[in-house]
Amino acid sequence: MEQATFGGGCFWCTEAVFQNLNGVEKVVSGYTGGRIANPTYKEVCSGLTGHNEVIQVTFDPKIISYEELLEVFWKTHDPTTLNQQGNDVGTQYRSGIYTHNEEQQRLAEAYKQKLTEAGAFDKGITTEIVPLKTFYPAEKYHQNYYNLNGSQPYCQFVVKSKVDKVKAVFGDKLKKSVA
Repeated sequence: MEQATFGGGCFWCTEAVFQNLNGVEKVVSGYTGGRIANPTYKEVCSGLTGHNEVIQVTFDPKIISYEELLEVFWKTHDPTTLNQQGNDVGTQYRSGIYTHNEEQQRLAEAYKQKLTEAGAFDKGITTEIVPLKTFYPAEKYHQNYYNLNGSQPYCQFVVKSKVDKVKAVFGDKLKKSVA
């Protein structure tokens, strides 16, 4: 098993996007990139800690590659808005790839360069690509959030559209029980 860590806005959204992919064993919502140890959700939401809401994905590279995870990452959020995804605004919602080794760093930077050269987006990509320093799991009530709270308004209006997009675009990469 390998791990990948991504920040693509609200971790409820990114968790729901990745957890149904075939080859993904586990997705944990959490925080990285900040100045204090063991931050709380309230502290991160203040914008004062420097942390980003992220997910850490444990995956089987024999079933789904890191490159395929990168493809899902780039296609399921807006990497051109600095510190914002939709109505979620603040440094904790920045686009980021937090690499676990040099190969992930190389692949992430190459993918970003390919998108830039192809003019894939109308604006420049703001996604930070940096080595992961420390990952702090979020509080228990943030884990598996969409599956446990899917009827809540935020889940219905924001998360569900991302999940539906993944089903439409990446149907061939979904676990059989979801497809």
